[in-house]
Amino acid sequence: MSHSFEIPPRLSLAQTPTPLQPLNRLSDRFGGPRIWLKRDDLTGSVLSGNKIRKLEFILARALEQGCDTLITCGGLQSNHCRATALIGAQLGLKVCLVLRGRPDGFPDGNYLLDQLAGAEIRTYSAHTYQAELPKLLDAWADECREQGLKPWVIPTGASDSHGAWGYVQASRELQADYRQCHITPEYVVSACGSGGTLAGLFLGHQAYCPKTQVLGMAVCDDAEYFRQKVDADIDTLCRLYSIKLTPNPDQLEVNDAYIGEGYAQAGPEVFDTIRLMAATEGVVLDPVYTGKAFHGLLTELKNGRFQDCNDIVFVHTGGVFGLFPYREFLASP
Repeated sequence: MSHSFEIPPRLSLAQTPTPLQPLNRLSDRFGGPRIWLKRDDLTGSVLSGNKIRKLEFILARALEQGCDTLITCGGLQSNHCRATALIGAQLGLKVCLVLRGRPDGFPDGNYLLDQLAGAEIRTYSAHTYQAELPKLLDAWADECREQGLKPWVIPTGASDSHGAWGYVQASRELQADYRQCHITPEYVVSACGSGGTLAGLFLGHQAYCPKTQVLGMAVCDDAEYFRQKVDADIDTLCRLYSIKLTPNPDQLEVNDAYIGEGYAQAGPEVFDTIRLMAATEGVVLDPVYTGKAFHGLLTELKNGRFQDCNDIVFVHTGGVFGLFPYREFLASP
C-alpha cells in the first residue's frame, strides 16, 4: 500500500508535469520490455533538466530565510551551476560559482550560459577543487557576509535533504503518469551523479509507486558511496520534516559497471548510444549523465537482464548544453 505525506513549499520554476513517452522504435529494436522516457529534459528551455525540480524546494527555503546570494559548485560544464545561474538572474539574486577545471579557449556549453547569466565565477584545478572545496565555499560565503549579503550555499547537484523533495514530488507525478498509461513499471532508471535525484526517486516511489524498483546508473562514484549518500539524505529529510517512512532497501539498486574512465569521461560506446537515440527517437542525450546511464541500460537489456519485465521508465535528466563541448567525438566525418 502506498503512503503519502505533505510536500513542503516550493517555487514554481519548472514546466511540469513533463511528458512520459514510449520509445517504441527503440523498444522494438532491442526486444524485451517497453522503454518509456520521462522527459525531464523538457522542464524548461534554458532551465532544462532535473536540477530545476530540486532548486524549487531549496530556493523556497533559502528565500524564506532572507537569502540574497546563492553559492554553489560543480564541474566547468555543470548543469546544476547553469540552472542556478539562470534562476538567480530570474529571481534577482547574486550567484557565485566555484567550478572544477580551467576553461580552454572560448567558453562553451553550460559555462557560456553561466557567464551570460551574470554569475560570478571562480575556477580551480581539479586537484585544488577536490582537496579544498568546503574551504573554498566557506571562504566565499564569509566574503559575502562581510559585504552585507546573506548567502545560501547549495551543495553539488543541489543534492541534499531539501533538494531530494524535487524527485519525491516527481514520483507523485510519475504515479499519475503510470495510471494514465495503464502501466506498473518494474523499474524506474536514472543517471546517478550526486545522489539527490536517486534519493528523491527512492523515497517517492516507496510512498507512491511501491511496486516499482529504483535503479541508479552511477556515472562517477561506486555503488556503496551512492547507497550511503541516499541513506543519509533520506534520514535527514525524514528527521527534518517529521516523515515516518522507512524505505525498503531491497527496492533500490545502484549499478556502477558503466562509469568508464570516470566522471565526464565517455567512451565511444556512449557516443554511439547518443547517436542511436537521436537517430531512432529524435531524443538527445548527453555524454556525462544520460548517455552513459542509457548506454548501461541498453547493455543490460542486450545481456538479458530485463527479459521478464513489461515496462521500464528512464528519467531523462537533461544535459543537452553539456553535449556541445564534446562535438569532436560526435561530428560526422
